Amino acid sequence: MPDWSPDAALEVMDLLGADTAIVSVSTPGTAFLTDPQEAADLARRLNDFSASLAAEHPTRFGYFATLPMPDTTASATEARRALDDLGAAGVTLLANNQGVYLGAYGQDALWQTLSDRGAVVFVHPADLPAPAVENIPPFAADFLLDTTRAAYLLVRNGVVRRHPRIRFVLSHAGGFVPYTSHRMATAIAADTGRSPLDVLDDFRGFYYDTALSSSPAALPTLLAFARPGRVLFGSDWPFAPAIAGQYFANGLDSGVDPAVLRTVNRTNAEAFFPRLAGTAAPIAARPAPMRLRQSAQRAAARLLFKLVQPGTGRDTRPH
Repeated sequence: MPDWSPDAALEVMDLLGADTAIVSVSTPGTAFLTDPQEAADLARRLNDFSASLAAEHPTRFGYFATLPMPDTTASATEARRALDDLGAAGVTLLANNQGVYLGAYGQDALWQTLSDRGAVVFVHPADLPAPAVENIPPFAADFLLDTTRAAYLLVRNGVVRRHPRIRFVLSHAGGFVPYTSHRMATAIAADTGRSPLDVLDDFRGFYYDTALSSSPAALPTLLAFARPGRVLFGSDWPFAPAIAGQYFANGLDSGVDPAVLRTVNRTNAEAFFPRLAGTAAPIAARPAPMRLRQSAQRAAARLLFKLVQPGTGRDTRPH
């Protein structure tokens, strides 16, 4: 696991020009614990810590609560505590937990709890419930498939239709969702008898973050597919190094219309998190230039790809 501390997080936020971060616990969450009570206890400790972090730095940090999935009853209980009592900005759910995917049958009580509160649900990938392929790091391709599988089931099994108040945010531009959306819509329509256009509308209704995904190849596809106002900035730090965050942040800076850039960087998030809106000066008004310019972007790209050893395909970055 990479190192993390509030001070290190603030340093990276300043580097990227981020006023406020919504932090979350990534994979493996609590799913590595096979004892449900241990998982529930760990989730409580993580959420208590996150609440204290947000209280200590109220203008810089919010957080998504950790839930002890795949135990949906315990997860609903902890969601109520975190959202109602601790002031969590939303919850994090891994795409699969011990092989059980979001959107699978039997999760209705959790979805109802989150729907009653109009909760934000941040969906982050985990290891696929299958052996990794030699020489393919899971984060490079498997994670994208993991998110796509969860999105598929959330649409196919009607979760997003039955609970429109839940705002699902898919990390890493939704994995393969924007690219494969029409193919998946055709499959779901054939399977369920629904209109492919209705299915596509459900996929477009997700929110998406830009973590490691605002490249010249991926970003145009995401912006063309997602509904307006549904794309939010993400960095993936500390699992991705700061240099990667710089590289992808500058893909936004250099390749997006300024009006769209402002919605991605700020406006869309303000609508999500009204408690945090207006707590800090907009990035453009800050005195020090925080973002790299195009020449620095090229330098960041060179350094980023030097981290992958030539000819081996082996990634030396922390995962």
